[in-house]
Parts: sequence; structure tokens; C-alpha cells
Amino acid sequence: MKLTIDDLALKEVINASGKMTILGVSKVSNGVLKAQKYGGEHFFEMADLAVKTGAYLAKLLNVEDAQIVSSASAGIAQSVAALIGQGDLYHLYHPYSPKISKREIILPKGHNVDYGTPVEVMVAQGGGTVVEAGYANMCTAEHIAQMITPDTAAILYIKSHHTVQKSMLTVAQAAEVAKAHQIPLIVDAAAEEDLFAYSEAGADVVIYSGAKALSGPSAGLVVGKGNYIEWVRLQSKGIGRSMKIGKDNILGFTEAVVAYLTDGTESGTSMKQRLQPFIDRINQIEGLQATIVQDGAGRDIYRASVKVCNGSAIAVIKALKTENPAIYTREYQANNGIIEFDIRAVDASEMHAIVERLHQIMIGDF
Repeated sequence: MKLTIDDLALKEVINASGKMTILGVSKVSNGVLKAQKYGGEHFFEMADLAVKTGAYLAKLLNVEDAQIVSSASAGIAQSVAALIGQGDLYHLYHPYSPKISKREIILPKGHNVDYGTPVEVMVAQGGGTVVEAGYANMCTAEHIAQMITPDTAAILYIKSHHTVQKSMLTVAQAAEVAKAHQIPLIVDAAAEEDLFAYSEAGADVVIYSGAKALSGPSAGLVVGKGNYIEWVRLQSKGIGRSMKIGKDNILGFTEAVVAYLTDGTESGTSMKQRLQPFIDRINQIEGLQATIVQDGAGRDIYRASVKVCNGSAIAVIKALKTENPAIYTREYQANNGIIEFDIRAVDASEMHAIVERLHQIMIGDF
């Protein structure tokens, strides 16, 4: 018996929303698939696999140690638990015990966002209590320092397009506060593309998604100071047990990092070149106005921003999802009448299909 997509009655998707969890995040390369296949066909001592893949990646990334986990979200929870417990076995088996009081995780208020689940949910899963610093539209180093108490376990910084970008302290500034008060700094850089910058800026623990910028399988990567990563690794016997990752994805992810460091990712210049014919064709559709815009967080990512002049952007988004294949877009500005199309995972034939669907929707032939 061979399972096919028809057996499951699944709707296919054109992913113009970016590397989003709700759509399975990324496509993986043949090299990653080959590594996953090797992992799936062989057995390993899992503790040894974790240590040795971590050491291998740490050397590539110029950090003391690394640990592959099941996702960036798991990385937040396990890092918080690690820095609260500090390797203590009582904490490992009783992570939420009231006997442990040092649980405060300081987070800029504008970073306490919902990225699919609220950041504070992952902090709570790790046994931490969020203490917000600053204001929704501003957080300085002084605001962070003001919130430090004897019960502060760590500072958490979320580097993401989901967060408030205005008037926020930098990672380096957060690191200065952390160092001055001898408190570890965790940086959640899930979708970020620079695997070196945040450690170099002074972060003690940095978390990446395996399936976003790195185009790997479902996985997360936690890198940083050796003792902190050892405490993260210890969580596999604690709260991390419910978040364990398989040997196939560990090896597939390791290959994805190697390929990423070797080959890089599509440049912003390339994206703009691919976008221009797409933009030109959309601008021929009555009622739509398209331009090229850069990612709101300043990353080297460019997208098509389409203003719906005649009708509702929300209605167009809904109509795009209706047929098979469903077309998913970025919906963050729909209330302003704007739809964004992220083409990183979209090829030329799919862009043609998007334009045709938009034309059908706008003339009412849908």
C-alpha cells in the first residue's frame, strides 16, 4: 500500500504567506531528506547523538555548545526551565514546586506577543513568570534594569517581526544589562537568518527555528554558553520529555545547517527581481495596486504589497483560500486593505496561478 495525497483528501496550498507554522513552514532539500532517511533507517544512542551533533554545530557557529530540540517554542520553554533549575535534580523532577522562588523572566512589554501562541505561555511552560519591562511602544536598558530583583532568573529578548520595533533596546544593550547584573540573556531569534550576530552581541542563549530561515525539518536549535546548554540538554529528562525530537529530524536539521552555511539563502536582490514581473501583472488588474516592500523588521526579505482599492481585502483573502490549491497570504494588514505576498517558497508557475486567481476574484468570476 502506498499513501497518496488523494487518500487523505488534502487540499494543496500555494504558500505566499512565508515560512509559517500553520502551513508546515518550509520545503526541505534532497540533502536534508537524505539525512532524515539515514536517521530513520538506523539506531543511535540518543544521548550520544544529542551531544555530538551539538558539538559539531557549536564548532560551525563559534559558540561553546548547542542542543537540537523539537522547535523554537520548545527551546524557549526548555531554556527557561534550564536557567531556573541550573542543573538541580530536585527542580528537574519538580519543575513547578513552590520551593523554587527564583522564576522571574524579564521581557520587554512590546515583546510579549502572540506568534501562534503567546510568548508568556512558553515561559510558563518552562516554569517562569513573565515580568514586563517598559511600555508597549518603548523599552530601554534602564527599564529592564528597574525590574531586576533577587528572584530574576533571566532576561528574554524576542527578535521577531511580530514584536514592536519602535524605540526598543538592542540585543547588545540587553546583554550589557544582563552582564552588569550577572543574569543570563536569552534571545529568541526563531525566524532570523544570522546564526552568529546574537551570540556575538552578548546573548548567553540563542534560539532558532529549524524549519524557517534554515529550511530544515521540524526542529529548533539552542546555542550558547556551555553550562547553560548542558542544563537545557538535561531537560530531556524533565519537561523536555514531552517535546523530544526524533533521530531523523536531528540529522536532517544538522544537514540543513551545513547547507545553509555553505549555500546561504535567496538574497533580497533576487526576490525583487522575481517580484517585478509579478507586480507588473497584478497592476494590470483593475482594483488592485501592487508595490514591492521590505520586511517590517528590516530583514533582507521583500514582498508584494497589494492594495485592494475596489472591495475588501479580507474578502479577497478568503476567496484565495477557497479553491484547490488554496492560496495563503500574509494577512497582518488586511484591516488596512492590504494583502502581502511572500514569494520565498513560490515558483514562477505558482505566481502565474496567483495572478489568474486574483483576476477571477476581482472580475467576480469566482
